[in-house]
Amino acid sequence: MTQKNQLTSEQRKELLTTLKEGFEKHIDRHEWMHWDKIQAKLEAHPEKLWSLHEMEQTGGEPDVLEFDEETDEYVFYDCSTESPSGRRSVCFDQQALNSRKKNKPENSAMAMANDMGIELLTEEQYRVLQKRGTFDVKTSSWVKTPEDIRQRGGALFCDSRYGHVFLYHNGADSYYAARGFRGLLRV
Repeated sequence: MTQKNQLTSEQRKELLTTLKEGFEKHIDRHEWMHWDKIQAKLEAHPEKLWSLHEMEQTGGEPDVLEFDEETDEYVFYDCSTESPSGRRSVCFDQQALNSRKKNKPENSAMAMANDMGIELLTEEQYRVLQKRGTFDVKTSSWVKTPEDIRQRGGALFCDSRYGHVFLYHNGADSYYAARGFRGLLRV
């Protein structure tokens, strides 16, 4: 039996294999990085493996895209071609979820991200992701929203259309089958 937020040794081994395969398959995203160093960092922080497992289980296909020299951290992003399938049809946050009187979604992006131990991408981070490939051409993804927009009932999301990244707004309580969220995890 496993405790919450912990993986069995078999799950850890399977996840590390999956992450390594994705790393090697998309080496163009991180040619300057070495898997052995990333794996050592992951093994030193097993609590982060649980979050990566959650990202993978919800369809995020996490892959390392950055190394932050200041914090000595690798940064994993959701790199699924479209917004992760297990994280769609969600409104923005708990306040938005609570405000819906009818047809409530099952969850919110912020609550799911918090439960998974990951952060929603900012607009800037979303644009970093898009420089490493083409993502969200059929879907869209909620992104962190400035507090002044959120206080007025809005929230932001991004997608990629016509070879460009677009930033849009919507009511935070809205949800669509084609809108989810992407996250990142620092290790």
